[in-house]
Amino acid sequence: MPEGPGGLTSAAAPAGPGTPNSAAIPPPPPAYPPYPGTAEPKKKRGLLIAAIALVVIMVLCVGGGVLAFLTLRNAETGEGAKEPTVAVDEFLTAVYKDRDATKAASRVCAASRDDDKIAAKVAEVQKYASTYQNPRFRWTTPKVDNQTGERATVSTRLTMTTADEKVADQELRFTVVQKTGWWVCEVA
Repeated sequence: MPEGPGGLTSAAAPAGPGTPNSAAIPPPPPAYPPYPGTAEPKKKRGLLIAAIALVVIMVLCVGGGVLAFLTLRNAETGEGAKEPTVAVDEFLTAVYKDRDATKAASRVCAASRDDDKIAAKVAEVQKYASTYQNPRFRWTTPKVDNQTGERATVSTRLTMTTADEKVADQELRFTVVQKTGWWVCEVA
């Protein structure tokens, strides 16, 4: 063994009590592989979103179908008048003589039936009855001006006469339609 200036060389130096010997210590054991059951499950958000969208579309389609059925079915309740002139006469009788909004509404087609407007017209007639001395309403026999298939235009002259000899006339034109009989749809 060659000796250096200070004695033995570091390559051949014996291992002392505090110096580790690389040949005496074995390498550390390899790490264990990860446990296969701890893997995070794959997320299927695309499938979930598609399922939710499909459910929403189905609900909208079914709801829309039911709404369309209820709206478009024949909403006329009861039977309309046998003739367009009879429908107008019954409507005028309900408003001006009977002063019954419910009865008047039963002569109006479902598409134009507005209970508030009909009640307002009957209330207006009631107001005339309380404002003027014994008002009487009469009208000329309704006359069909034009009739095509399921639609007719009917006209009449409405006259209000009071006990103190006041007279007021009004020309009225009705649009009447046929569904389950004849129904008043418009008054002009």
